[in-house]
This record gives sequence, C-alpha cells and structure tokens, in this order.
Amino acid sequence: MLHDKDIREGLFDFLDTIYGKNRILEEKSMGHSRADVVMVTPEAIYGIEIKSDADTYARLKRQVRDYNKYYDYNYVVVGTSHAMHIEEHVPKCWGIITVDEVQGEPDYYLLRKPTANPKMKWKLKLSILWRPELAHIQELNQMPKYKAKSKDFVLDKIVERIPDRIAEEVLQRQMCEELFQRDYTTIQDVIADYKEKVNHR
Repeated sequence: MLHDKDIREGLFDFLDTIYGKNRILEEKSMGHSRADVVMVTPEAIYGIEIKSDADTYARLKRQVRDYNKYYDYNYVVVGTSHAMHIEEHVPKCWGIITVDEVQGEPDYYLLRKPTANPKMKWKLKLSILWRPELAHIQELNQMPKYKAKSKDFVLDKIVERIPDRIAEEVLQRQMCEELFQRDYTTIQDVIADYKEKVNHR
C-alpha cells in the first residue's frame, strides 16, 4: 500500500519529465481546502490532489470545487486502489496520474492529460500572490499603486483590466514568473519592507 509520503518525491520527478521547467509549492490553502501540490510552469498553474491507497473520497467533492476555482489545470494522483473508479469522481477536464508499486518502488502512469479548467476565477487565482508580488504586477501594467487599499481592492482593480487593458496571456506569464521568483527565506523581510513603505507613504 502506497501512502502520500511514498508518492510525492517520485511524482515530482515524473512531472519534470512531462513539463520540464516547473516549480513545486506544497500544501497551499485554497478556499475551505488545502491543495496538496501546486505546480507552476512558465505558462500555467496546476493544482494537484494526491489520493493514496490510504485515502478515501470523503472530502474529494469539496476539494474539486475549490481546486476548480483557483488553478488553470488540475490533476488527481491516485494509488492502485482508486485507479478503476477515479474517473467517476473528478471532472473530465482533470488529468489523472496513477501510481502502482513495482518491485517496492512507485511507478507512475499518465492515464489522462488535463485540459483547461473552465471554472477558474482570476481573482482567486491572483490571491495566491503576496501583496509585494501583486505590487510588482501593478507596476508592470502601469497601474496605480493603491498602497492604502486592501488586497481585495487591488485584486478587483487588476481583474477589471482583463482582457481589455491587460491580456490574459500577459498576466498569466507575469503571475507565473512571480511564483518562480518567490523566495520563502526572505519573504518576512520583503513584506515588512512593503508595509513600512505603505505606512510612510
């Protein structure tokens, strides 16, 4: 029986072979759920839910609803015990990766490639970004800084400009680049510096 921890490391190597350049972010909050894995490529953001042999489908319906709001594409990665029935539990646009145990090691198979998620909400997807990252997006698109305004206000202002003043493909590349450049070791300093500049505007 494969557990979540048995699946993850090999999964990331498998995704490397399919997508090349990517960045993996683990355990990200999304609505009322938590994404097991978020994969960023230069062109898109993928939500990835892992259902090991030890997991059940009990929370999957709610999780699917949340993944669909946040990510461009979605995958479910399942152990052998779920492989026969997983297609009944996720939308047709979701990709499916199955994992078998072969000679004591996990073996990955791409059962179905994902297609574009039609339910993605730009505001929720952009909310993944931290405030300094959003400020850089505003700068790149010649927007006002709105330093005294809330993050929610800024998100609305960016979304208002799609697609007439900011092309979706341009914003997509900018957002992916921000996530590629994100540095978790310095983020507290970056946020503190941003807040100090706002307070002394």
